[in-house]
Amino acid sequence: MRHALVRLLAALAALWLGVTLAGAAAAAPATQTAILAGGCFWCMESDMKAIPGVVSVDSGYTGGKLANPTYRDVLTERTGHYEAVRVRFDPKQITYRRLLDRYWKLIDPTDASGQFCDRGSSYRPAVFVAGPQEQKIAEESRAAAAKQLKVGKMLAPILPAGPFYLAEPYHRDFAKRNASSYEMYRIGCGRDARLGEVWGLAG
Repeated sequence: MRHALVRLLAALAALWLGVTLAGAAAAAPATQTAILAGGCFWCMESDMKAIPGVVSVDSGYTGGKLANPTYRDVLTERTGHYEAVRVRFDPKQITYRRLLDRYWKLIDPTDASGQFCDRGSSYRPAVFVAGPQEQKIAEESRAAAAKQLKVGKMLAPILPAGPFYLAEPYHRDFAKRNASSYEMYRIGCGRDARLGEVWGLAG
């Protein structure tokens, strides 16, 4: 009898544990991913991380033909890659559309040759979409943003998403780990001043 009781208790404990773990898995928020380019990925990473609902941001390279590119490869402007960020977000807190609406205000979408002081194809702005639904949402968001521009014309493209390659560790979380250098770069590059001109934001 005692052995039967022990087996019953063990079975009940296993059942309770399974239900608890299943409930925890169901409660964990599923994230979605957006891949965005907007010039220097140090700035994009820092700015995107500040958006409520964003879970994580990774700096990297995308859009080119070379597999596993390095920073030196991309700097040649011959690989076709963009400096970009991979943004994971909680759709319960912020939708893909709202994330894109915030993204446009962080870049100069009127400049198709680079961003701010950074010139060249690797610094161009772009939205990389995975499938027709994201394409539609991105086009609607871009059209709405175009109506809000104070100067210039919307030139940032919407492109099919491809492989995303992580940047070297020293590039990641650069703004936090090198705060003084980052602030000097950002001010010297004129990023915020230009954003004020493009979007009519207070300086």
